[in-house]
Amino acid sequence: MKFKTFNVLPEFGTNTYLVWDETSKEAAIIDPAAPSQRMIDEIKEMEINLKYLISTHGHGDHIGGNKMINDNFDVKNCIHKEDADSLTDPNKNLSNFWGSKIIAPKADIILNDGDELTLGTEKLKIIHTPGHSRGGICILTGNLLFCGDTLFADGIGRTDLPGGDYSTLINSIKSRLFILDGNIKVLPGHGPETTIEDEKAGNPFVGMMAR
Repeated sequence: MKFKTFNVLPEFGTNTYLVWDETSKEAAIIDPAAPSQRMIDEIKEMEINLKYLISTHGHGDHIGGNKMINDNFDVKNCIHKEDADSLTDPNKNLSNFWGSKIIAPKADIILNDGDELTLGTEKLKIIHTPGHSRGGICILTGNLLFCGDTLFADGIGRTDLPGGDYSTLINSIKSRLFILDGNIKVLPGHGPETTIEDEKAGNPFVGMMAR
């Protein structure tokens, strides 16, 4: 599986990921943060089949580009059931608080823990990791973990927003992510990539350094 990172919302530093199967050319875009013609043009130039748009959670800085993706590609919009209402409600997706009033297209596919989406012969496994939001998810494919705002390099997602809960997030990371192979590459919603092994050892919130 191949992936590419876009940074189309620099004021929030959100990572938008494009992931695709090299053989079938089927692809998914994860967390399109803002409208970007440059991103649209690059995807079209790649001559891939953009099949899914997956939101790791429903906050405005992760769904701001959803409408533009839908306007340019025939995708299925996917989000966990607990965050589905956030797509179309600027209060729930918090965009009202910075004056954007983001209204994204409704979900086509409601995700649950353990669900799998396919890109060619590759599978994207959905891992429900609540705590940053009620419907936060991570997406595991091969040795890649796209983890939204659940886990960062040397950090974790904030839990002081509506639907957030610190103890729930800590439990999600320890019980759902830290059981994975240490060599898995963690691709967070903000900041640089890391690995499960590095975060188990050095993360000041959930790793060995926190004990």
